[in-house]
Amino acid sequence: MPYCEVDRYQNGDEWDGVRLFYRRFGRGATKVLLVIGLAGTHDSWGPQIKGLTGSLEPAADDEESGDAAAAEGDDGDGIEVCCFDNRGVGRSSVLPHKSYYSTVIMARDALALMDHLGWKKAHVFGHSMGAMISCKLAAVAPHRICSLALLNVTGGGFQCFPKLDGQMLSLAFRFLRARTPEERALVDLETHYTKEYLDEKVGSCTRRTILYQEYVKGISSTGMQSNCGFEGQVNACWTHNMTTKELDTIRSAGFLVSVIHGRSDIIAQLCHARRLAERLIPVARMVELHGAHLVSHERPEEVNNALMELIKATKSMMKPEEWSSQPENSSETGALISARPVSVTIRTDDGGNAAIAVYNLLAKLQLSFLYVIGVILMGFEHMRNIVKVMKPKQNSCKLLSEPSRRPGIFMSPQYCGDDGFRIASPKTS
Repeated sequence: MPYCEVDRYQNGDEWDGVRLFYRRFGRGATKVLLVIGLAGTHDSWGPQIKGLTGSLEPAADDEESGDAAAAEGDDGDGIEVCCFDNRGVGRSSVLPHKSYYSTVIMARDALALMDHLGWKKAHVFGHSMGAMISCKLAAVAPHRICSLALLNVTGGGFQCFPKLDGQMLSLAFRFLRARTPEERALVDLETHYTKEYLDEKVGSCTRRTILYQEYVKGISSTGMQSNCGFEGQVNACWTHNMTTKELDTIRSAGFLVSVIHGRSDIIAQLCHARRLAERLIPVARMVELHGAHLVSHERPEEVNNALMELIKATKSMMKPEEWSSQPENSSETGALISARPVSVTIRTDDGGNAAIAVYNLLAKLQLSFLYVIGVILMGFEHMRNIVKVMKPKQNSCKLLSEPSRRPGIFMSPQYCGDDGFRIASPKTS
């Protein structure tokens, strides 16, 4: 199987290697590295792999590595894609402590994988937490980046908090109470897709019914992530932050950036993606699509078109100013493409400034309130588990073993995996 050792860590008195599982698809001189998000595996990139390479069949020589294997794909105009399981999930190494997980560390993992493949440069596309990792990779090694695409991205930390409203509180409560794949499937579908998409008719039933059945089947048989891996990846999201210096490095590196986001994303709020795109002007273009957090699955054609346009613009050596000066347009499918994200500048007197300051304070209090609610709900659930353990007729072995692993994400037979957002956690992305 194709593995790459990217790091080493101390496990007691011994040093163990950190191995990433990866897959390669297609062949060609254009290299694309896909970085998935929280709790997701490489399979989550199925729609993009199909769109970029035309096939979901892994490369025949996938077990080869290094410059020799990479050189075979350097001829022609095709695209070679590599996607992988981040540390802590799938078939990659699961490290025992959350200190072994951060977006900087995981960016170095991705860089080591590029070295392993013999790739000098690549187009780097990331989703959710994977987009945070991609940002760090671009800041650490800008000379290795051809272009950068950030799907459903936030700035980490408090920006990982979803929008606080009745729907989100309901989803959080239902997530905590979910004890079966059926209950978990209902919550995750509502979290990652828009209602319109789920209610679309596909033959004699709705898409919701199809995805629900596939999700339950997948999560019942596979798709498990350890607590260590999940908590470590959550820690990476929570501690992520892009400094002004790092953003300046990306902005001055010369490569083009595309920020792609679903307007109905309740996990990674659109306003944070817009703010990041604003800070990356003039090299960044904002692409807003009708969709939710899994816009890459919900609107695969539009997402793939945006990625191909980024690759073509890079090949044609389009200047960042030309990329950012493209006129706004709205496609028939509802995509809004804008070089300069929508923003509002308010000029007011001192009283208006005071009102804005109060508004900003209330926004921060909203985040704090969400954090408190999450802690209370998790505490309530923890107390319930303690009560269950204390009951004499309960099977204690079962109670101890079940929480040791978490259900993962399964979206379809071809595209299993997601960024696996855990709604109830106060530190999520």
